[in-house]
Amino acid sequence: MSIDARKLTPAVTAMDEAAATAVNAMKAIRKHWPMLVACIVVATGGALVYSKSLPRVYESQVMIELDPSATRPLGDKMDTVMPLGPGEFIENREYYETQYKIITSSKVLEAAARDVGLANEYTFFGLKAPPATPLTVTQAGATLRTHVTVEPVRNSRLVLIKVDDTVPARAKKIADAVGNAYMALNLEKAISATSDSVVWLNGQVDSVKKDLEINENALHEFKQQNDLPSTSLNESSNMIRQEMLDLDTALTRTRTRKQELLARHAELSKVASDSADILPASELLSSEFLQRMRSEYQEALRARSSLLAEGKGPNHPLVKAADGKVNEAKAALLAEVKNIQGAVERDLAVVNREEAGEAGLYEAAHRRAVDLNMKEIEYHRLDRSRDQNEKLYAMLLEHMKEADLARMMKVNNIHLVEAAIVPGMPIFPRTGYNMFLGGVLGLFLGLGLVWLRESLDSSLKTPEDVERVLGITFLGLLPAIEDGTKSPMYYTQKRKRLARRMALDPNGRPELIVHDRPVSGIAEAARSIRTNLMFTNPDRPYRKLLVTSAAPSEGKTTIACSIAIALAQSGQRTCIIDCDLRRPRLHRIFDRTGDQGVTNVLVGEATLEEVARPTVVENLFSIPAGPIPPNPADLLHSDRFKKFLEDAGKTFDRVVIDSPPLIAVTDSAIISTLVDGTMLVLRAFRTTRAVSRQGLRTLADVDAPVVGAVLNAVDLTRHEYAYFQYYYYKKEGYAPLPTSKGDGGDDASNEGQGPQDFAG
Repeated sequence: MSIDARKLTPAVTAMDEAAATAVNAMKAIRKHWPMLVACIVVATGGALVYSKSLPRVYESQVMIELDPSATRPLGDKMDTVMPLGPGEFIENREYYETQYKIITSSKVLEAAARDVGLANEYTFFGLKAPPATPLTVTQAGATLRTHVTVEPVRNSRLVLIKVDDTVPARAKKIADAVGNAYMALNLEKAISATSDSVVWLNGQVDSVKKDLEINENALHEFKQQNDLPSTSLNESSNMIRQEMLDLDTALTRTRTRKQELLARHAELSKVASDSADILPASELLSSEFLQRMRSEYQEALRARSSLLAEGKGPNHPLVKAADGKVNEAKAALLAEVKNIQGAVERDLAVVNREEAGEAGLYEAAHRRAVDLNMKEIEYHRLDRSRDQNEKLYAMLLEHMKEADLARMMKVNNIHLVEAAIVPGMPIFPRTGYNMFLGGVLGLFLGLGLVWLRESLDSSLKTPEDVERVLGITFLGLLPAIEDGTKSPMYYTQKRKRLARRMALDPNGRPELIVHDRPVSGIAEAARSIRTNLMFTNPDRPYRKLLVTSAAPSEGKTTIACSIAIALAQSGQRTCIIDCDLRRPRLHRIFDRTGDQGVTNVLVGEATLEEVARPTVVENLFSIPAGPIPPNPADLLHSDRFKKFLEDAGKTFDRVVIDSPPLIAVTDSAIISTLVDGTMLVLRAFRTTRAVSRQGLRTLADVDAPVVGAVLNAVDLTRHEYAYFQYYYYKKEGYAPLPTSKGDGGDDASNEGQGPQDFAG
C-alpha cells in the first residue's frame, strides 16, 4: 500500500510560518555573515573617518533665571508659591515663550556681537582669511543666531543660553555676552517703562489732586449753606432720631396720663347727692381726708338710723339733730368730691397742653429728620466723590513714588545664576554616536544585501526547496564528490584528499564510491534514495527508471551509477543503460571503451545479451551508448528502442537509464514515455528554480510519470545543512568504531572488519 508522506505532515500554522521565516533569515545571515560584517565594518569606519574630518565644535552655556513677578522696591511681591489659576498659568507660559524669542532676537544678538567684536572674528564665519569688505554687526548677529540655542530647564524658571563655536574661549565669551546683553535689554526696557510710568503718574496725580480740592470745597460750602454741624451727618441723624424717640416716649406717657385723668373725671361725675358715700375706690385709697369725711357721713347716717329704730319720729329733736349732722356731713363730702373733680379737670387741662406741646415738638423733629435725609443724599454724593478722589490720589501718589524709586534702584527680574565656562570637550562631531549610527546603517545595509542576494539566488539548495518550489517528492540527496566548476588542479587535490579519507586509489572513479566505500556517507545516501524508490510505489515498482536533469552538468550519471549500484547491492539484477547518445560517459566508468552499445542494438548489429556485460559490482550490468549516431532522437523514437527497453525490463529486475538533459534536447522526454518512472536530478546550489520548472513542464507535456527529485553534489558543510539528520552523511556514515586491543565495548565483535569487508 502506498503511503503519502504529505498526509503525515502536520498542518502549518501561522506561528510555524513565522518561525520558519525567522529560521530562514538566521540561515541567510549565517550564510552571508562575512558580507554583513564587512558592511558594518566599512560603515563604522566610514563614520569614524567622516567624524575625524569634521571640525571640533565646543559649547558654552549661561544659566539665567526668569522671574515673571519681579520684586517691587517697597518689598511688595506677588506670591508665586501658591498654585496658579488657569489664566495665570497661561500668562506665565506666554511670558516665558516671549522671553525665549527675545533672547534670540536681532537686538540682543547684535548687542552681544558688538560687545565681543564678533564682526572682526572672521574665523567665526568659516572664513580662512579676512574678507575684502568688513563684516557688519548685523551680519554678525544674523550668523550668531545659528549658533545660539535657548533650552529651558524643565520644571523651573531657569533657562540655558547655549553658544557653540569652534574656539572654546570664544564660545565662553559669546555666551556671557549674549546673557549680559539680554539682561541689559530687559533692564533698559524696565527702566524705560518705569520712567514713562513716572511721567504719566505725575500728570495723573496733579489732575486728581485738583479734583480732590474741588470736591473738598464743594463739601464745605454745602455744610455752610445747609447749616450742618461739623460732626458727621450720621451723628446728627442719630441725635434727631434719639430726640424723636424721646419725644415719642414723652407724648405716649402724657397721653396715658390724660386717659387716666379722663377716667377719674368720669368716675367722679357719677357721684350723686343721694348716694354721696358711694365713691370710686381709687379716690378713697388716694385721699385719707375723703375717707374720713365719708366715714363721718356714714356715722351720721347710722346714728339717725339708730334713733329712728328706737321709735323716735322724724320730728324728734334728736332725729332732727341727727338729720342736721347727716346733711352737714353730706355737704362736706360732696364739697370735697367737687374739689377733687375740679383738681382733676385742672390736671386734665395741663395734660392737654402738654400733649399739644409734645406733639408739636415731635412733628418739628420729624420735619428736621426728613429735611436732614434729603441733605444727607447730596452730602453723601459729595463726600463719596471726595473719598474716591482721595483714595485715587493716595494710590497714584504711592505708585508714583514706587516707580520713581524703582527707576533709581534699577530693579531687574532677570538674574544671572551661572556664568559661562570654557568648555573642555567638543559636542560635535559625536564620534561614538556617529560610529554607532554607521554600524546600525551598515547592519541594515548588510541585511539588505543579504536579502537581495538571497532573493536573486534562485537556486535549489535544500529538500524543503524542492518540495515547496517544485511540488514533487524529494527522494534523497547525494553529498558532493567533485565540483565540475573547479580547475583540474582542484580536482586532482580533492581526489587525493577523498582517496586518503576513503582509503581509495587516487585514480579511482567517484561514480563508483558506493561500491568502493559501501559504509560511507555517500553510500548511505544512495541506499536512502533506493529505499525511497522501493517504497514510493511498492505495489507497482519502478522496474525501468529514467534518470535525467533539466540542464547539463547536474550529475545525472553519478546519481544513476550510485542508484544502480545500491539496487545491485540489494540482490537485484540491475542494468544501467547509457541513453545519452550525444555525450556518453558510462563506457569510461566501467572500462567499456570501444565496446558495442545501445546504438549497435538499435541498428541491428548486436543483441541485448551481447552488449549487456557484468561490472565490478555484483548483480550490476552495464550497456554503454555505443557509437554516437547523427540522429539520436530518431533512434530513441523508434520501435526498436521501445523493443530494446522491453527486453531489458524482462531480462533484468531493475533497469536504470542515464539520459541527456531535458532542456537541451528532446531525448529524455521521448524516453520518459517508455519507462515506469522518471527521476529528476537537481544540482544543489546550482540548478535554478526556473530551469527546474521548465524541465518538469517538459515532462508534464508528454505525461511522463515523475517519481521525484534528487539533490546532487550537496555540500554538507554549508549552513543550510547544519541539522542533526545529516550528521552521519557528514561523518562518513554509521561505520564501525575502531577498537583498541582488549577493548570490551559493544563493537568488540566487529574487530578486524574493515570497510572492504562489506564491499560487494
